[in-house]
Amino acid sequence: MTIKRSRRQFLNTVAAGGASLVAARPAHAAPRQALPQAAPAAATRPAVLGGTPVRTAAFPNWPVQDAREEQALISVLKSGKWGRGGGGQVKAFEDRYAAATGTRACLATANGTSALLTALAAMGIGAGDEVIVPPYTFVATINAVLMLNALPVFVDTDIETFQIDARKIAAAITPQTRLLLPVHLGGSVADMDAIMALSTARSIPVLEDACQSHLAQWKGRHVGSLGTAGCFSFQASKNLNSGEGGAIISNDTALVDRAHAFHNNGRPGSGSDFAYRHTGLNLRLTEFQAALLLAQMTRLDAQAVQRETNAAYLTTELAQIPGITPAKMYPGVTRNAYHLYMFRYDPAGFAGLSRAAFLKAMRAEGVPASAGYSPLNAEPFLAATFASTAYQRIYGPAALASAAERSRTPQNDRLCAEAVWLTQTMLLGPREDMDHIVAAVRKIQTHAGDIARQSN
Repeated sequence: MTIKRSRRQFLNTVAAGGASLVAARPAHAAPRQALPQAAPAAATRPAVLGGTPVRTAAFPNWPVQDAREEQALISVLKSGKWGRGGGGQVKAFEDRYAAATGTRACLATANGTSALLTALAAMGIGAGDEVIVPPYTFVATINAVLMLNALPVFVDTDIETFQIDARKIAAAITPQTRLLLPVHLGGSVADMDAIMALSTARSIPVLEDACQSHLAQWKGRHVGSLGTAGCFSFQASKNLNSGEGGAIISNDTALVDRAHAFHNNGRPGSGSDFAYRHTGLNLRLTEFQAALLLAQMTRLDAQAVQRETNAAYLTTELAQIPGITPAKMYPGVTRNAYHLYMFRYDPAGFAGLSRAAFLKAMRAEGVPASAGYSPLNAEPFLAATFASTAYQRIYGPAALASAAERSRTPQNDRLCAEAVWLTQTMLLGPREDMDHIVAAVRKIQTHAGDIARQSN
């Protein structure tokens, strides 16, 4: 498998996008620090050992907001039309997001979890069905499957890309497999050529979990538009943010109609009467959230350009440091949303310094970094769910044991022990911020032995 290290540069758009984003930095934010020029002991000693941090300024605040959001909320407030159906903000957002993703239809929902649940229900997924999922994802991907009494079957991770390993999906498929549910993790994209080829060959539909990948693209097509449907989240940390919120996009308008009815308590159309033609839930987006999203979308593309530009530079620099391996992308990824900047950490390149100690040292240098996900398929709640009366009656011990055997994920276990995350907000500042990140890593590596001895 050939994988490239970084995508094409955005030389023609960096200046415009970067200028607007730097201008959007709150006035009260602390001034940027230059990299240390001198080499006194306090400056070269790691901050975790009492030295001076590489940076003390905060990374860019999130969310970015100004008069656009304020006016949007006031307009809805004064209209007196706060719920879906009364005003026009939700419909306006759905039309805008469908156009932005190149799809025929969009349905806004209360959050990303409800988008997944609604899409699964509209696709007829339920008890007795197996759904192929990755183990390296947020729990909502799995919870939506479990809420419908379907059975998640985990396929191992491609450790190079942090995405589901499409080469291993076929071995996990059985006659009960009803859906492939890849996650475009961290803003990048799963191997959609391989996944869609398998979908076609086996006649198994694909639902894309794109909750972290707004505006990401595979060979020029937006994620969420490649499979039968795609789901997005607008939760507070996401690149497109309304505090909570979600959306389903699809070119299958009949599916979106079914999803609309499900998210509206089983009522089709406007739902203004009391004709309940399906089971369903109230999973509607409010007018306030839609108004926020419309305002946030005015910055979305420029922010995406800034993240990609900074991420490409950061990858070039970090890839030169022994022990640091930035996440790679498949050749088909023509746009990475970079909800997360992810790399693998090898203690061997840092005098045996543990990942936990490395992360502590990074935070001391003023660079917040985290360890990311733990193995989702090993969570105790899953074992308890499969041992429940309902799952035992639906599937039986033999089928559950088979699913567990197919769900072994050694590469993902290794990834969970090596991964390091930086959040999308850290990519919204100037290049100087990327230099600080690199300087912190190099400083820690230089003194890794001393830090390791202090940590023991």
